[in-house]
Amino acid sequence: MPQPRIAIPRLSAAAVAACDAHAEIVTLAGSTMGTGWQVRVAARPGQDRVALKTAIQSRLGGLVAEMSHWEADSLLSRFNRLPAASWMALPPDFATVIATGLKIAEASNGAFDPTLGALVDAWGLGPVPAATPPHEAAIAAAMAVSGWQKLEYDPGARRLRQPGGLKLDLSGIAKGYAVDAVADLLQAEGYRHCLVEIGGELVGRGIRPDGEPWWVDLETPVAGLAPFRIALHECAVATSGTYVRGDHNLDPATGHPAAHHVISASVLHASAMHADAWASALTVLGPTTGMALVERENLAARIIVDDAVPCELISSALAAML
Repeated sequence: MPQPRIAIPRLSAAAVAACDAHAEIVTLAGSTMGTGWQVRVAARPGQDRVALKTAIQSRLGGLVAEMSHWEADSLLSRFNRLPAASWMALPPDFATVIATGLKIAEASNGAFDPTLGALVDAWGLGPVPAATPPHEAAIAAAMAVSGWQKLEYDPGARRLRQPGGLKLDLSGIAKGYAVDAVADLLQAEGYRHCLVEIGGELVGRGIRPDGEPWWVDLETPVAGLAPFRIALHECAVATSGTYVRGDHNLDPATGHPAAHHVISASVLHASAMHADAWASALTVLGPTTGMALVERENLAARIIVDDAVPCELISSALAAML
């Protein structure tokens, strides 16, 4: 097997200085968003781990109640049912995700689009599965009511306008936000050093009690490529692609699954929310346009393409960490 490549971001002197050699690593886990969550945290004796797990599950439950496309009574689902021209006031978490999602939609020229709920439903990728692909008429109807440019967001009043028939789907960004939210919760509760994972999206804060960073391996679903190991230190990583769930990334420009042969797109970022959305966009954009975008945005990214000969593309920002 080829030797693993090691990526190390800039180390934080403050995080290293705060290392607690007397702490022990505690693992907590549960379920959320149709997948599992796991937290590895450096805990000191006497800290209430049962209460911490309860707090994490409660925080995640609150996010699901706001932003789930699968829960009929979630705030997102209620927005999707609003009459045209109606405004909805958003709580802080929802507002943060919408504001970030719209910025990345613009920066990616719509490759990431948080308004594809109708299209997701048409393809049976939402709460109701479909036995066969949709007819072109159904795709056209879904696209007619979709599009991030149709949304009007008022950041001052923190409210969102329903243009009529539009359905939000935040599955390409909300999970990443949840990872960040749990890490922030841990810090607020006095846990400075942790590794948080939800469904494959991860963020690492601080370092382990033994002075090592939180090491994670990128999944490499192509034989022959050297393993890729990351010191997840004060940063996050998210991966999107086709190697687990097949062609589930819909191209907002065509209404069909992305035509590019991107098996896997991984992005490192200070924020798991941003990493999640950018990884989704890269899967849609494909290798040529995607790599041009990551260089323009200075993103640390890796794209694996299933072409005649599978290949791996690494951005300049990620290469600088090797």
